[in-house]
Amino acid sequence: MNRYGAENGAIAHDTKAKPGSAEYLNYVQEQQKKEKQRTAKEFIFADEKMLKIREVIHQVANANVPVLISGESGTGKEVVARMIHASSNRRDKPFMGINCASMPSDQLEVELFGDQNGSAESKLLTAEGGTVLLDDVTETDKNIQSKLLRVLQDSEIENPKSKDLVKINTRIIATTNKDIAHTVTEGKFRQDLFYRLYVIHLEIPPLRERRKDIEVLARYFLKNFSIQFKGQPATITADAMQKLVKYSWPGNVRELQNVIQRAVLMSNSSMITADEFILEPKKIDETQEWIKHLPIGHKMREVETHFILETLKSHNGNRTHSAKTLGISLRTLRNKINEFIIEGFEVPQPTSGKPL
Repeated sequence: MNRYGAENGAIAHDTKAKPGSAEYLNYVQEQQKKEKQRTAKEFIFADEKMLKIREVIHQVANANVPVLISGESGTGKEVVARMIHASSNRRDKPFMGINCASMPSDQLEVELFGDQNGSAESKLLTAEGGTVLLDDVTETDKNIQSKLLRVLQDSEIENPKSKDLVKINTRIIATTNKDIAHTVTEGKFRQDLFYRLYVIHLEIPPLRERRKDIEVLARYFLKNFSIQFKGQPATITADAMQKLVKYSWPGNVRELQNVIQRAVLMSNSSMITADEFILEPKKIDETQEWIKHLPIGHKMREVETHFILETLKSHNGNRTHSAKTLGISLRTLRNKINEFIIEGFEVPQPTSGKPL
């Protein structure tokens, strides 16, 4: 479970109330209220570049047009998407995140458009009046891209059971960590869909280009993790903060979050020093031919660590799918991940639910 309550970025509906009932609607409204409050608190910045991003968010929040958010992994694209939703007149309606890279195309198609048996409802319909976030939209295949184009052009989708066209009022926000124009040139992404999504484009700068954000984000993470793990706020030395500010942060805000989390877990004091920050994550030796040859001479722990990290990487950080592939429980996988973080390994994060 990440900071957003669910791995796929959607609000977790853990009520037993029947969808459409008054009890269910009350529950959803309460969850949306909490979501708005949390989103506002987590959109944290000090840099002028992010101030400009926030200004654009407020300008386009109520415009009934799609938004494309681009930027490196870990920069906080989903938090920006949530801020757009929370700032709009759709704020009381559902926000649903779909990770386009974490599931096979047929499963993604069902998530978006439903199935013929009626056993799975379209997320685009479920989010009526609200917002659907398509994370890593460039990972969709041409068939899904064609259907998305119809949604954006005509505001309608096909009922997979009756084949009737159904009008919808759902805003689409898409994210990508790739050069989407290049994917069009390569023939991997439809040009007409690209132009439909490109109405409003927000490019989130990497953390190394907005260094004023490093300190405020570090203090935010430090406070949250120290209260969570130690029961009280921790402080940080000036040298330690200077070390953080000078680092290049190739993993962006997600890496900063992991570094702070690991330091808090490993510290025996309420004062975090520079020595407690591991700023160059250990990586498994990728020169070994792990697949073709048995890794004789390596300890079982090394083999296990490599295997789990590679499985997570192959599933784009998705914990649920990785646990299923590994044949272990989700709880066991999460315990392993916590061990890896403490030991200083770089753990692949879900491509949805990224903190800013």
